[in-house]
Amino acid sequence: MRYVVLIHSDPEPWGHPTVDFTAEGRAVPSERRAADGAAFDAFLADLSARGELVAAEALAAPSSATLLRWSDGGAVATEGPYAEAGEHLAGFFLVDVATPERAREVAARFAGPGDTVELRPAYVWPS
Repeated sequence: MRYVVLIHSDPEPWGHPTVDFTAEGRAVPSERRAADGAAFDAFLADLSARGELVAAEALAAPSSATLLRWSDGGAVATEGPYAEAGEHLAGFFLVDVATPERAREVAARFAGPGDTVELRPAYVWPS
């Protein structure tokens, strides 16, 4: 079962890892952030070794986005950011896990100070 783990955040300035650039993340002592970062790196290595990590990407700042909407029979481009929101999509991880419970377990590891994590099943195309 494939799931997408979507990381929503609003770092200032925009940067990765987002925890280093959010007010909530900067409030965490640097030693704790370093330890949490090392634990997260180990978690990603384990996820990869188990064959559950399919793909992952951090995204550039929302101001670099282009939104394409259908209008009058064609696509019309608008420069970003694409949404009036307090948080923007900062990155994603595509995982392939055996159960919904495992997907929630994995997604919980992505939650960090100043971030919101969305777990969504990947769409299965009818055959």
